[in-house]
Amino acid sequence: MTQEEKKSYALGVVACINYLQMGMKVDENAFIKGFSAIANKKQPEMSEMEIKQALDDIKDDIEKERASSSEGEKEAGRKFLEQNRQNPNVKETSSGLQYKVIRESIGRKPVANDTVEVHYCGKLLDGTVFDSSVERGERIEFALNQVIAGWKEGLQLMSEGSKFEFYIPSHLAYGDQGAGDLIKGGATLVFEVELFKVK
Repeated sequence: MTQEEKKSYALGVVACINYLQMGMKVDENAFIKGFSAIANKKQPEMSEMEIKQALDDIKDDIEKERASSSEGEKEAGRKFLEQNRQNPNVKETSSGLQYKVIRESIGRKPVANDTVEVHYCGKLLDGTVFDSSVERGERIEFALNQVIAGWKEGLQLMSEGSKFEFYIPSHLAYGDQGAGDLIKGGATLVFEVELFKVK
């Protein structure tokens, strides 16, 4: 392929991937016809109003798909948390945050505006690791007022030198929006966190 062909091919690949990731079905022939009309400066077969309506329908389809996926994730989270709270080593706060103490220590506890230095590993309920400072080999620092509610609440239960595992329901995590490619809307998350220092 020529350089221009490669660029055009790449655009087609990316466009299709984006549609598929949004849970949409793509009619290849119709997609090519619409693309070709504009690329060749021809009059589209649909009016501006019809195109706008079709785009609005796409938005509606995406929202419905997200809502359906979010409800499925929430239900899986509810079942997990219900079973998890039967574990005598698991504690639960009034907000719904669950946690297990892996190692308790005597040291300074952070408050809402403190900055902390931690190691962590974040997982989905199926065990998939979506983020890990441990794997990167780098501790991370952040202010508690800049993180999800489950982290903000949970870290204030810890003392320097402690290691906890948190089970964070979606309303204390990323809600119905989710985050990135792996964390779906409505997802309950599991974090193992080691607190090194409060600053």
